Amino acid sequence: MSDIQKFRRKPVVIEACQVVFPVDDIVLLAAWCGGKIVWGLGSQPSGISITTLEGDLRADIGDYVIKGVKGEFYAYKPDIFEATYESVSDTVVHNVFETDS
Repeated sequence: MSDIQKFRRKPVVIEACQVVFPVDDIVLLAAWCGGKIVWGLGSQPSGISITTLEGDLRADIGDYVIKGVKGEFYAYKPDIFEATYESVSDTVVHNVFETDS
């Protein structure tokens, strides 16, 4: 039997954004990650469906969408995201909420 060992996640930098209102921001975030908006009651979005390497995942309002080191996207619940990642700076790498005019 192999010995069980402990491992630490390598320090890599990823891009991430939290799924939040208003609706226009959710639409732009879905476009950034190639996701589809999941509509809830009252014609309000309830999240984004993201196709990942592990199948379709849903990022609900408040969840984070991250872009991995190989350009793949994942959904993370806020508590897991905050336990796993920390901000490396206040610099915005790419603002998905700005559109070219």
